Amino acid sequence: MYTVSIHIVTYNSSEHIDDCLDAVIMQSYPISQIIIIDNASKDNTLEKLQKWTSKIQLVKNAKNNGFAGGHNQAIKMTDTDYCLILNPDVVLDKDYVLKTIEALENTPRAGSTTGKLLFKADPKRIDSTGLIINKARRAFDRGAHQLSDQYEQAEEVFGVSGAAAMYSRKMINDISLDGEFFDEDFFAYKEDVDVAWRAQLLGWKALYEPSAVAFHERGWKEGGRSSKPLFVRRLSYINRYKMMVKNDTVSNMSKHIAPLFIYECLSFAYALVREPKLLAAWADFFRKFSDLRKKRHTILSKQRVLPSQLNKWFEK
Repeated sequence: MYTVSIHIVTYNSSEHIDDCLDAVIMQSYPISQIIIIDNASKDNTLEKLQKWTSKIQLVKNAKNNGFAGGHNQAIKMTDTDYCLILNPDVVLDKDYVLKTIEALENTPRAGSTTGKLLFKADPKRIDSTGLIINKARRAFDRGAHQLSDQYEQAEEVFGVSGAAAMYSRKMINDISLDGEFFDEDFFAYKEDVDVAWRAQLLGWKALYEPSAVAFHERGWKEGGRSSKPLFVRRLSYINRYKMMVKNDTVSNMSKHIAPLFIYECLSFAYALVREPKLLAAWADFFRKFSDLRKKRHTILSKQRVLPSQLNKWFEK
């Protein structure tokens, strides 16, 4: 039997963590380790976790290391065959781990799997069935808000949502850069898309398995832009460019120059007129540009699939 660990990064997650861990404990597949990285929560998350101390390994960070940093900590604490990256606001069906591991084991060169994620508040609607990316290099959750009786076929996808992502250790070890699976320059947001793109370049498949079901709260992320903190909007905005520097090529971008040009013009105009504070994120981009280029060089030196062969994933 393969070993699996479940990794959860908490930050002010007291409202959801009990439901999340109840479902983790009830998994039909044996769980070797449950790692909780708390990113300096200011609510009563740590108090809630006290009753779980016999079942979890808890790390209390003195500062918020972000989604990427927190999960990299957890990954380094385990040596299991598989790692389930799990948001604290996700509740798993009892067979989620079993079904995602079975899918990976039955597919050569498969390195990641996701199940059918439904909205916890409205289980008749889909939250995610994997990741898609369009010609303008914008990534979305596949099937979001569609009826839950859709997407009933198991299939290959561009990538998997970091909300409930099963990754194989072999892929983690193969595509990590300087010991980082998730790029900590991203802090949070689009780090799962960056991993998906890098994995595709290095020849790893991502799978969608509909028999694995989970329920995602998602919370304020479903509100309007004004409901999202400025630092979140900045990360979401600038991390797209970071992953393009790392994973894309000029020749491949030139094939989609029209949608890219149109989107860049609209995006810049919107930011300039409606959200000028977003543009401050470029300072972080240029500060980290040299590191991003180094990572790009490493990825290109290891790539097993030509960027042009990935064009099938860049949808309209």
